[in-house]
Amino acid sequence: MSEHHYAQPIPAIELAPLDDPELERRWLQQALQNWLDSEYLPEAINGQIADRATSIYLRQRLEGENDLGSLVVAIVTEMQAFDFSKSFYGEFAIANAVSDLLTERLKLDRCCGG
Repeated sequence: MSEHHYAQPIPAIELAPLDDPELERRWLQQALQNWLDSEYLPEAINGQIADRATSIYLRQRLEGENDLGSLVVAIVTEMQAFDFSKSFYGEFAIANAVSDLLTERLKLDRCCGG
């Protein structure tokens, strides 16, 4: 008897609806800028990247999008228009960083009560 192993889909991560968009904006902008500055060198462009990614994320959330996968796709898609020529990064790295930061914060909230 042979067993077939199928790849399991990545479980969807649903974020809680936003209760404080301004707090969320400040948190993500700062967390993303810190990540960008610590991965390579702090560069002026990092602030612009963090601002742009945060505004895409926030707009999506305010429109009611709470699925992390959909948020990542939206960031990748919209960041394609950003000029990354002065940066080490690209849209996929930024979207993945946002996803990692949000996932990490969810784990902390779950384990340690926020």
